[in-house]
Amino acid sequence: MARATNGPASRARRKRILQRAKGFRGFRSKLFRYAKDAVYKAWQYEYRDRKRRKGQFRRLWTARISAAVRPLGLTYSRFMEGLKQAGVELDRKSLSELAIANPEAFKAVFELAKKALDDKASAKA
Repeated sequence: MARATNGPASRARRKRILQRAKGFRGFRSKLFRYAKDAVYKAWQYEYRDRKRRKGQFRRLWTARISAAVRPLGLTYSRFMEGLKQAGVELDRKSLSELAIANPEAFKAVFELAKKALDDKASAKA
């Protein structure tokens, strides 16, 4: 009896990996042994960078909000403190979109935060 090697499944598995390695340079796209390592490493980077992207966007939104708030006379952290005291529950993404797309509405939100900060300061004094 001939030795069974599960050839079709093995070939399909190798073909799948080589398909995923398309566009890699040199051996990494042509030879299964190297392509497999390259694809597995790419999956690790892909997983890690899905998590990193969230932090990068948060930093971008923070920078945008800060750039919009500074000319109005507050720092980013004081502005966020004022929002919290005013009970405004807008996230950084929507605040940054507001600052870019609708500066008048952002200024209204800014005034709420500023008023909350001023009320706190006058209550302390």
